[in-house]
Amino acid sequence: MNYKTLSFMLLSGLVLLNCTKKATTDDIVDSDVTTVVDNANIENVFNDVQNISDQAAKGSVLYFAPNTTVDSDKYNYSALKSSCATISHDSTSTPKTITIDFGSSNCLCNDGKNRRGQINVSYTGKYKDSLSVHSISFTDYYVNDNLVLGTKTVTNNGRNADGYLNYSIDVNGKLVKANTTDTIEWVSNRTRVWLEGESTLINWVDDVYSISGTASGVNSAGISYTAVITTPLRRALSCYYFDSGVLEITPAGKVKRVIDFGDGTCDASATVSIAGYSFPVTMN
Repeated sequence: MNYKTLSFMLLSGLVLLNCTKKATTDDIVDSDVTTVVDNANIENVFNDVQNISDQAAKGSVLYFAPNTTVDSDKYNYSALKSSCATISHDSTSTPKTITIDFGSSNCLCNDGKNRRGQINVSYTGKYKDSLSVHSISFTDYYVNDNLVLGTKTVTNNGRNADGYLNYSIDVNGKLVKANTTDTIEWVSNRTRVWLEGESTLINWVDDVYSISGTASGVNSAGISYTAVITTPLRRALSCYYFDSGVLEITPAGKVKRVIDFGDGTCDASATVSIAGYSFPVTMN
């Protein structure tokens, strides 16, 4: 079974730095970025789960450190293996299943995150097989003591009109925040197009994807919101971040927040625009 690692990590956190106009947040009626941060955090968790699941299909759980660009010639798989997870793979059942078990106590993984509980994967075929379906669920799964609930389903739609493989990515998820009763809810419907790297099944770091679609949710303050990708997000797996694309998030009763991921440069910088004011942000 050949899998390509899918690691689409959005912002794991946003830090407000300074206004690019000569103004402060006090000059803006609505400068709250809670929804932007919460949406980024839960999307990051579910992208991370996909990454772990695809790696487990190869027999190990691998991570590369944040804030780095991966050099495919120097990438050291053995140094990045996590000793936290036990992987069980049943390739004879229908559908086939994979269980990634981090145990009942927190284990500090190589990416600096504590995990416990199980990620459960079922699949009907290889990632490149047309109409194959991969489904992910959880059993008492925690990341840094945040409880992860819900499902993620990846469906291979075959090739689009331009000849690229494309996938439907559907998430119905919830994140219960550590040490609080606050929850983040997220329902996402995306299309992922495999632009580059399909021919090199082992060397995953040359992969490039384009992502479009919509989402909705409820932030940790109980405010509902909608999100739409207005310019496709570009993700090269040699970089930890989206390097271009625009995402618009609109909390209920508030003006939209526009997140611009840049011009194609691999860096941790993005821009959030609210009511005509733009703020640089740093992705962690």
